[in-house]
Amino acid sequence: MVQPRTETDTRTATADSPRAARTWAVLFAACAGQFLVVLDVSVVNVALPSMRADLGLSAVGLQWVLNAYAIAFAGFMLLGGRAADLFGRKRMFLAGLGLFTAASVAGGLAVEGWQLLAARAVQGLGAAVLAPATLTIVTGAVPPGPARTRAIGTWSAVGAGGGAAGGLVGGVLTDLLSWRWVLLINVPIGVLVLVCAALWIRESRTEGGRRLDLPGAVLVTAGLAAVAYGIVQTEEAGWGERATLVPLLGGLALLVVFVAVEARTSAPLMPLKVFRSRAVSAANVAMLVSGSASFAMWFFMTVYAQNVLGYSPLAAGLALVPSSVSVIVGSKLAPRLMPTTGARNLAVIGTLVAASGFGWQSMMDAHGTYVTTILGPGILMMLGVGLVITPLASLATSGAAPGDAGLVSGLVNTSRTMGGALGLAVLSTVAASRMGGGTGPEALTAGYALAFRTGAGVLLAGAVLMLLWLPSRAEA
Repeated sequence: MVQPRTETDTRTATADSPRAARTWAVLFAACAGQFLVVLDVSVVNVALPSMRADLGLSAVGLQWVLNAYAIAFAGFMLLGGRAADLFGRKRMFLAGLGLFTAASVAGGLAVEGWQLLAARAVQGLGAAVLAPATLTIVTGAVPPGPARTRAIGTWSAVGAGGGAAGGLVGGVLTDLLSWRWVLLINVPIGVLVLVCAALWIRESRTEGGRRLDLPGAVLVTAGLAAVAYGIVQTEEAGWGERATLVPLLGGLALLVVFVAVEARTSAPLMPLKVFRSRAVSAANVAMLVSGSASFAMWFFMTVYAQNVLGYSPLAAGLALVPSSVSVIVGSKLAPRLMPTTGARNLAVIGTLVAASGFGWQSMMDAHGTYVTTILGPGILMMLGVGLVITPLASLATSGAAPGDAGLVSGLVNTSRTMGGALGLAVLSTVAASRMGGGTGPEALTAGYALAFRTGAGVLLAGAVLMLLWLPSRAEA
């Protein structure tokens, strides 16, 4: 027999409706912030030739348009995550997004090369403050369980979509307007998200009045920035040169000192106890391995389409649209599959799917067709990546105490970013070694193919690591 609705039921449903609407509004604001910071990792790629012609940048200066952002982003991420825990997630979200938007204005209006590089570095700093808060806001807005897993899936899809959309957005804006709009487009979007976040997101922070660990903050930021700098130097100087080894070894030494300081201080920036959680430690290593291949994929696919197949920036961006869609599809499928497969198994399956796409892509040739050398392998690679991100993010954040949520979110983003920087540097070196200085289509194709083949091997090793180390399901 169907029971009639009572007055209490009606009041509950009425109360739940605004609550659900607010939750979706919070998710929109947080995910839009994440989309912007990931988009700016790749959106400038196709605009680099135009920037060089307009501002008179050297080849090294052009490289630093990418590196200035990546180094600041990776170096300040843990600091941004802890600041969100201590000073408020909403406050740090607004501060990071405001800084990011202001730097976008400065970069878009730059008239000298140094002005553009400085703006890109400040953009990276704003992104490092903003990005950890986005995941913490998402997990804080939704209670644990399937709903939170779906919310993390949405966050993963939007973030992956930001990286995937970079080539298309950059190509469209550069071809139809100018290179300046790859930065200026952030301004109206940033202002809109700032207003929405100010209205909808509620403040949250760690209780207990803990202070920021300044010595730890200086050590980890300097260490990560030095390591990131050393990694990007390999593209120009090689792994055995002094210009690479000094910052790499110096950065690693600073990180060792950081660990020693954190073990002794009463209020550490990064409590080492978080790594006692198997989920946190294993998921972050897996995220680093996965990021090392997936970030490089977009770069090599873009340069292959333009430098070998002769696509324009706009055509190259359009060619990667199906891959962009597939990474979003994978990220949205992941929450539906996790209850039956388990988080670990789904991460392994996704990694194997991505590895098969990398293997297919490694068979490219200088006269390949769109379907067999871009469309098919691109869809496989990005579908696999989409399936991986959500279970790894869920495993990592499930192992964190509430007071460490921002820190662990920053750690997840740091792992992906550092993995991407390391992977691109290593695979670029691998590709250059095969090219042997050649610039013809055949030489370039041989180098890119070896890079994809190496990426496939990295992903296969990552799948084994995940199978042996990751817990099967998220911790309560």
